[in-house]
Amino acid sequence: MAVPVIDFERALNQEQLQAVQAPDGPVLVIAAAGTGKTRTLIYRVAWLAQQRHIDPQNILLLTFTNRAANEMLERARDLVGDSVSGMWGGTFHHMANRILRRHATLIGYGNDYTILDQDDARSLTKTCVQELKLTDKHFPKPDVLLSIFSLAANTQRNPEALAASRFAHTEVDVGDIMSVYNAYQQRKRDLNAMDFDDLLVNGLRLFVEHEDLREHYRERFVHTLVDEYQDTNTIQAAWVDLVAGPEGNLLVVGDDFQSIYSWRGADFRNIISFPDRYPGTHIYKLVTNYRSVPEILGMANACIAGNKDQFQKTLKAVREPYQRPVLARMRDGREQAQYIIEQVGELHRQGYDMRDMVVLYRSHFHALEMQLELSRSSIPYVITSGVRFFEQAHIKDVTALLRVLQNPADELAFQRLLGMWPRLGAKTTLKIWNFLGRRCDLRKEATRQRVAEKIPAAAREAWNAVDLIASDVEKDGLMQDPGEVVHRFCKGFYEQYAKETFDNADRRMEDINELIDYTSRFPSIEAFLNEVALLTNLDAEANPGDEPDHALRLSTVHQAKGLEWRVVFVIWMAQGMFPSARSLEELDGDAEERRLFYVAVTRAKDELYLCLPSVRRQRDGGVQFLKPSCFIEELSPDLMSNVKRTSWY
Repeated sequence: MAVPVIDFERALNQEQLQAVQAPDGPVLVIAAAGTGKTRTLIYRVAWLAQQRHIDPQNILLLTFTNRAANEMLERARDLVGDSVSGMWGGTFHHMANRILRRHATLIGYGNDYTILDQDDARSLTKTCVQELKLTDKHFPKPDVLLSIFSLAANTQRNPEALAASRFAHTEVDVGDIMSVYNAYQQRKRDLNAMDFDDLLVNGLRLFVEHEDLREHYRERFVHTLVDEYQDTNTIQAAWVDLVAGPEGNLLVVGDDFQSIYSWRGADFRNIISFPDRYPGTHIYKLVTNYRSVPEILGMANACIAGNKDQFQKTLKAVREPYQRPVLARMRDGREQAQYIIEQVGELHRQGYDMRDMVVLYRSHFHALEMQLELSRSSIPYVITSGVRFFEQAHIKDVTALLRVLQNPADELAFQRLLGMWPRLGAKTTLKIWNFLGRRCDLRKEATRQRVAEKIPAAAREAWNAVDLIASDVEKDGLMQDPGEVVHRFCKGFYEQYAKETFDNADRRMEDINELIDYTSRFPSIEAFLNEVALLTNLDAEANPGDEPDHALRLSTVHQAKGLEWRVVFVIWMAQGMFPSARSLEELDGDAEERRLFYVAVTRAKDELYLCLPSVRRQRDGGVQFLKPSCFIEELSPDLMSNVKRTSWY
């Protein structure tokens, strides 16, 4: 069956058509939010195959997810037929693996090498730690070590320097970490194995060290196309440069306005410097937005204009005018949540499906009060991370001590508490529990002494932190101050434990600090634990998991990139919250935070609500007064409708 000839001029707008019909050589397509980036890439493939008569086997398409690659290949197949099936398409890791399978012997591996999954890598790292006899001292868990090794690989940075920065002001010996790093690298070579990061590292190494092989693939890939180029790291960009060559036909598509992943290795400079690295680059901009109403685009254009080092562009709307974004001012986080619940209810009555609405936030802990109020209101909701606040491991860890203090017969909490300590496995913990008569009243000195008799020496330091807290319970009135108990537990033990256990320890400690502040509204440990238990059960009843598609979405902005909703609420639009205080301390952090705000704004199709509480509650009973986000202050008042929830303002 003959494939119909495509009418490119009818299928594409003028901006897309120019990019699709771009001449040979280096091409940079700046595709702003909602402008048809994927469609442009697919039609570029079709143009090359149908109009330029390029054999699809000579086209390389690089993406960031297998899903994106499969979708593009399927849609290209619909356009130009099965001939496109021979095109090389997939993720960077997939393509590197495909080439390494043919040539790994050139760098000392067998072509039958094993690819380690995360569990394999974790087990191998654990073995290295055990063989080096590092289990009896303060030392990071395998996942934490692997996160450092991975960041070093993907950014081509020194792992020792990264480890030193990560564990500054802790008891962890960086020299020991490097011993594990070297042992891990050697064990992989001995096993003829590569982990996920090695695929990129060794794929690049192949082309750097073997010019003849590099030239072979340059001749093979007559045209190279790269999606989401703003998210490439240094290795991926270098690999693309070597594949395409200085005079190759390389077309990259991306949006510098949406470069928001520097924390995982993405390098903003790759897209910004592309015209400098490739003299004579043809630059095309896609700015016609099919997603959002013009009022939302007006805000998006204004907010991103504050960044200077970028490819300036202005989104243009095709939709009819509707209504301005709303800036809603309220007193605190609880009132913010109640306002959103009221708006969601009203919009639902107007015909919006719950799944058409989302609550976006800068950091996970910002959503605590939102989750609690949604649970009380029996509104079904889905968190994109899949884990609700009180179900997260670190929150369960620090509340375990509260549970044992409140209920000495709580075996599950006792096991979780002792399970965090070195050299205390499930069997030993159970023996101690039985030795105590299946009851652990930490407020009694005799009980604490009996525990101390049974724990191994490696756990003594951790136990001392708990012993000190428990001994002060009556004197300091700690049963009436759950936040103080958690605070002391973190300072005495858990902060160090988190750094050694979680690759995102800083984020988890932010959650715990928010939990500490949240406890200020409860008069006792008992009242706090009762509320948590009730809310957890309400969540289970309101969100059984059988109809997740018809629920309100809660998501960080990072996780929302690439998605869209009819209605978007962005919460905690206050300085130090969004933008985050920590990001503002980093080099170019303000620019990336502004890009993150731009991503949040451009997720909205019809309605956008920016929520600005004026105070945050603190553990000591006081309040922290908040200033509006600098991103709000930079916007003209004409771009927004103002709503004052209370007379606070």
